[in-house]
Amino acid sequence: MKVLVVFVYLFGFCCSSGQAAKNATIQTFVIPHSHMDVGWVYTVQESMHAYAANVYNSVTEELSKDKGRRFISVEQEFFRLWWDHVASDWHKKQLRQLVKEGRLEFVIGGQVMHDEAVTDLNDDILQMTEGHGFLYQTFGVRPRFSWHVDPFGASATTPVLFALAGFDAHVVSRIDYDLKDAMQKNKNLQFVWSGSPSLKQQQIFTHVMDQFSYCTPSQLPFSNSSGFYWNGVALFPDPPKDGVYPNMSLPVTKETVHAYAQTMVDNIKQRAAWFRTNHVLWPWGCDKQFYNSSVQFRNMDPLMNYINQNSAELGVTVQYATLSQYFQAVHQSDLLWDVRGNQDFLPYSTESYQAWTGFYASRNVLKGVARRASSQLHAAETLFARYRISFPDGPVAKDWALDKLKALRWAVSEVQHHDGITGTESPKVAEMYMDHLTQAMMGVDELLAALFLLPHNLDIHSATYRSHHHTAGVDEDLEQHVIVYNPLAWNVTSIINVTVAIAMATVYDDDGQPVPSQIQRSAQSNLTFDLFMVAELGGLQHRKYVIKFTGKAGSATADGGWTYEAEGVRFDRRRTRDRTRTGRRLLPVLNECYKIMLDQDTNLLHSITYLPDKRRVRITQDFWQYHANGDVKAGPISDNYMFSPNGSAVKAYEAVEMEIIPGKIITEIRQYFYRSEGDKDYAYSIITRVPECYGSRVGCHRLEQTYSVGPLDVNTEVVLRTRTSLTNNRTLYSDDNGYQMMKRPFRTFRNNTVARNYFPMVRAAFIQDDLSRLVVVSDRAHGVSSQSNGQLEVMLHRRLWNNLPWNLGYNLTLNDSSVATPTLWMMLGSVETASRLHHREAVEMQHRPVVMAIDQPQKPWNLEPRGAGPVPSVVLPPNLHLLSLSIPGWNYSSDHERHLRRLDAGEDLRSEVNYNRVLLRILHLFEDGEDPELSKPVTIDMKEVLRGFGEVTSVEERSLTGTWALDRLQRWTWNTTQTRTERRRCRTRGTQTFSVTVWPKQIRTFFVHF
Repeated sequence: MKVLVVFVYLFGFCCSSGQAAKNATIQTFVIPHSHMDVGWVYTVQESMHAYAANVYNSVTEELSKDKGRRFISVEQEFFRLWWDHVASDWHKKQLRQLVKEGRLEFVIGGQVMHDEAVTDLNDDILQMTEGHGFLYQTFGVRPRFSWHVDPFGASATTPVLFALAGFDAHVVSRIDYDLKDAMQKNKNLQFVWSGSPSLKQQQIFTHVMDQFSYCTPSQLPFSNSSGFYWNGVALFPDPPKDGVYPNMSLPVTKETVHAYAQTMVDNIKQRAAWFRTNHVLWPWGCDKQFYNSSVQFRNMDPLMNYINQNSAELGVTVQYATLSQYFQAVHQSDLLWDVRGNQDFLPYSTESYQAWTGFYASRNVLKGVARRASSQLHAAETLFARYRISFPDGPVAKDWALDKLKALRWAVSEVQHHDGITGTESPKVAEMYMDHLTQAMMGVDELLAALFLLPHNLDIHSATYRSHHHTAGVDEDLEQHVIVYNPLAWNVTSIINVTVAIAMATVYDDDGQPVPSQIQRSAQSNLTFDLFMVAELGGLQHRKYVIKFTGKAGSATADGGWTYEAEGVRFDRRRTRDRTRTGRRLLPVLNECYKIMLDQDTNLLHSITYLPDKRRVRITQDFWQYHANGDVKAGPISDNYMFSPNGSAVKAYEAVEMEIIPGKIITEIRQYFYRSEGDKDYAYSIITRVPECYGSRVGCHRLEQTYSVGPLDVNTEVVLRTRTSLTNNRTLYSDDNGYQMMKRPFRTFRNNTVARNYFPMVRAAFIQDDLSRLVVVSDRAHGVSSQSNGQLEVMLHRRLWNNLPWNLGYNLTLNDSSVATPTLWMMLGSVETASRLHHREAVEMQHRPVVMAIDQPQKPWNLEPRGAGPVPSVVLPPNLHLLSLSIPGWNYSSDHERHLRRLDAGEDLRSEVNYNRVLLRILHLFEDGEDPELSKPVTIDMKEVLRGFGEVTSVEERSLTGTWALDRLQRWTWNTTQTRTERRRCRTRGTQTFSVTVWPKQIRTFFVHF
């Protein structure tokens, strides 16, 4: 997305007296590029037709004409669509040669340029792995540099991931305007970034683009047309037939070349003054450029020749370059670089009233669907990998199955784009993302059903379900069959909710044993019921349950089963204007962890006592809203990107109703909030589920809350405000991409303090004092803040409209009339207890058990028993998480030289899929020193851990995206002001050892063969 802020271009500015110009001629690396948003204003299909396909057609043709020309390719989704559906054999042959010669360079190499604030670790890795796998299989290349120039702020997790993927340098651009100003003045735009405090060896050289960012300065002092964009501006929906585009720059001729040269040289010198070396990175391009590369190079070639011919006078040389050429020059300068710790560059502002913190919550529904799709993909990948290992000749067609997985990989990768999951796209693009996600999810649902239901071999005599001793007859009760799958490599006990239409039911597991359960009328509909049951599942294990709609609810059946029928108690509506006295009539809800007090005077939460420590914390939760200005003439506005409230938040309701449903599995607290006292329909709700399983393995510490928010009034932004008695001094902790927690102290600004103290929460956030910590973990990204002492505020939903012409022109006003239903899990306890819990809780929220009802209630099946119980479980220690387990399908050799020989021989590697190589990643959840026990390094035996899958024959350690053998990966080292402490690595290759040690926050990646 093009930079919104117009920087003042001082053409008279002369930096020839700067240190760089004094010491040597400025060496300028002109980087031709096209920023190609995978979405934003136009759909992928529209962009491919209007300009994107022509970028690669014309760049290939023009680079082939002159060996001095260069180009960098960034987003792989467009490139792969071009390669698979548009490129001719000639284009493919030429492009292979350009890549081989280093004249076309792939940077980042992921499917998209992913957002850094609201994306999850799993999905960042996925989209990079997809792009890198394609590039390595097709060309034998592995990206070494990033070009993260448009995400709205920079996460400290990204440099860690890029280092683990083998990158040597990292480019960012969008950081806070005042910070960038200071870094320019102090020549601090380049540094070595140590993104993780626990992985100090995973550092990466980082280049922050100056104030001109990734676009070529376009203002010319001698012309009213934009400069350096000779192909003009892309036209939608169709390219012009005559090849004439709007706003084509004045051509370079004998009459204009000197003026062009002086403009370019002045800008180069201005930039050189902000950096420590005499090497200048000069991006040539911007959004949707180089669709007519011929006219671009035809004008830039003579301009650069003129500058080089007059370099002695101008003090500048210029050359077409790739990122690798630029960073090689900087690396060879042999300077000493400052080290930046694990601070991130969030939030991001372009000026005082332009805090880009609104997108943390924009398009809440899309954010939720994207996260569910990611979770479903993880579950399906692990299940398919197990199926292929255990039943290689099973009846589920492997090619069909992999196609289903690839479709969802593509859709989940696509939506990670920095104008995708951010919610900053136009409505039609949001619909495109949603359509791609839902269609792919339906395909994976089919795959899951096949993996669950089809026999694992061709012995059709084995049936899927055992009979439950039913006999045929007209009075038979109905049955429904449900499969529950645990996609985590931990043993879990979960409360599963199945929506049913019949009020009386009992549940049995696949051994025919009764399962404790509870049924009650659904909060969403008077026509359905929520059936809660306790499911105990081993790691990566699924079990089958039978729901028998029979017997008298609330009583035991003859075979020992029981289902408790829970009845609700409703409380009168309470008006906010009547709250003269509160706390007089408190109603307790208890379990083994908490004593929750509800105030009948307000129908709100009053306090929670954490029973093991007997510490009581005052807690109140309700909904507040910020009003936004919609008229640009009246003041700052909020939009898809920015949050600029028109004053402090106000209560979003006037009355509250409450219902409590006491139960034996859970107790449910339902609170309904009404905008006006007399409204018939509520505007917001909180459904809190308190586990009541005394003596069971269900954790009592998790309070599950689901909210209903919307439709909102226009120009309102609604938050859940949790006010407590904790003394946190307005300091908040929230996560970077679900990988690490960041301390967020409150800062006071002259303007827009509320918005500039909002931060992204992808998975978790907490506030604490010396004794207690309140944690929330989330099923999707939100904005979070602590605006006053003891307060935790989560922005849940936004609906905005404004008359800014730019927003109206691109339909980016976020008039989102949807109803959002996000879920948060809340935990309260001592700092030590909560610290041990929240990492795992965040993962369990992300990967909840998959529940699949495989039929509708019907007469019993008269089948013979299959005779096989649940598959063996796969269990990791509690501080290790199975981050990935999949069969990627890429058919490249693990041996790099052999792979290159195959490519040189012209082998079609895509014609065969490698189903025998399993990609496995393990993540250590804890920071170094965070917990006395759980922060220790952990050693596991891969053979033993994976024995439930099959016999492991070899293990080879790889880079994060799998394209490097780790013992062959040699990243550049940079001289820094700090002494580097290299932690001993335990590498595993071949069959030498199956023992693997994982250090705090380490992600280790392997190819495993069975």
